[in-house]
Amino acid sequence: MKQMVANGMTDSEVIAKFKEENCWGLCTSIDLKNCDPATIRDADKIHQFVLELADLIEMHRFGEPQIIHFGPCDRVAGYSMTQLIETSLLSAHFANDTNAAYIDIFSCKEYPPTVAAEFCKKFFGAKGMNTTVFFRTI
Repeated sequence: MKQMVANGMTDSEVIAKFKEENCWGLCTSIDLKNCDPATIRDADKIHQFVLELADLIEMHRFGEPQIIHFGPCDRVAGYSMTQLIETSLLSAHFANDTNAAYIDIFSCKEYPPTVAAEFCKKFFGAKGMNTTVFFRTI
């Protein structure tokens, strides 16, 4: 089994490898720490985020995003978001207790993962960020 992690690569290197390897998809997991509490607790702001992110990475949205606040306990309570895109899915989970955000971008069409991650960090006013970028293969 070949592991296809793209961490440490530039966006142009990721996109080139994606095309060279004929990958099925590209996935970026973005963990944001110490986000602006007001932003991650505002459904309208999260909706705006989805629209801007999709435009930034040139993804065509399929329908409207689902943005729902729930959680069985304080540790996990917060908004969760899903947005279908023509080439797969954008999703996010926002944890009120820790002011963290966990965002996943998965697409069968290439996109610049660093540009996307930096946008997420800035939009939510995060003080810290960890990302993992990997290729989906068959």
